[in-house]
Amino acid sequence: MARLDGKVAIITGGTSGIGARTVEVFAQESATVVFCGRRADKGDEIAAALGSNVEFIKTDVTDEAQVAHLVEETVRRHGRLDAMFNNAGGPAPVGSIANIDMADYQKAMDVLVTSVTMCMKHAAPVMTSQGSGSIINNGSVAGHQAGLSSSMIYSMAKAAVIHLTRCVAMELAESGVRVNSISPGAIATGIFGKAFGMDDSKADETAEFMKQAFTQMQPIKRAGLPDDIAQMALFLASDDSTFINARDIVVDGGLLGGRQWSVHQEAMGNMKAAFDAI
Repeated sequence: MARLDGKVAIITGGTSGIGARTVEVFAQESATVVFCGRRADKGDEIAAALGSNVEFIKTDVTDEAQVAHLVEETVRRHGRLDAMFNNAGGPAPVGSIANIDMADYQKAMDVLVTSVTMCMKHAAPVMTSQGSGSIINNGSVAGHQAGLSSSMIYSMAKAAVIHLTRCVAMELAESGVRVNSISPGAIATGIFGKAFGMDDSKADETAEFMKQAFTQMQPIKRAGLPDDIAQMALFLASDDSTFINARDIVVDGGLLGGRQWSVHQEAMGNMKAAFDAI
C-alpha cells in the first residue's frame, strides 16, 4: 500500500466521481496529494477526511492564472511534482450540429481541452527540470467512436485530448516525462445528470442509478466504477509503468471491442431463420 511513497501528485476535478476516488487511492498509496475543484466546501470535507497528506486548493481549471497558482503552490509546499491527473471535465452541448450554441461550445472546450493544455503547460517545466514525472489525461471511449456520448462536441473534445496527449508525450519523453491518457467507458458518475442540466450535488446522487443503467452496455456485465479509472491512474503514476508513454489506455469492459457475442449470435440466428423461410 505504498506504490506512490515519496511522490507528489496533483488531481484536477477531485471533488466528485473519478477524481474523488483517485484522490483516495493515491492517498492510500502514500502519495502527497493536492487536488482541486470549484466546490470549496466539498474539497475541504474530502481533505479533512483523508488526512494531512491530502490538500485542497480551490481552482477553476479554465483560468490559466489559477492553474499556474495550483502548480506553483504545490511545488512551493512540497518541492516537486511527480504526477498530474488532468481529470476535470463536464458536459457539452447536445443536439444537432446545426443547433449548437457557440457560447456553450466554447465553455465546453475550455473545460475539456483548454484546461488540459494549460495544466500540461504549467506542469511540464517542473517535471522536465526534475527529469521525471507522469502526466495522465482523462479521455473517453467517446473520443474513439461516434454515438457514445450525449454530445458530439464532447466526443470531439475527448478525441482532441487523446491526440494532444500523444503529441505532448513525444516531446516530454525526451526529458524523462511520460504522458498518457485513460479512456473510460460507461462509468457510473454524476456527469450524465450534469449533461441533462442537473446541478452538481443533485447529479452526483444519480451515480447509483447509472450503475444499473450501464450493466448491459458491454461484455462485462456491470457498470464501470470510479475505482476502475483510479486504479489505472495509480498504475500510470507509479514506477510500475515507467516504459509506457504516448498511450491511450481504454478501460471500458470491452465496449469498444465490437458487437457483443450474444447480440451477434441472435442476429445470425435471425438471418438463418429468414433464409430458411425463403
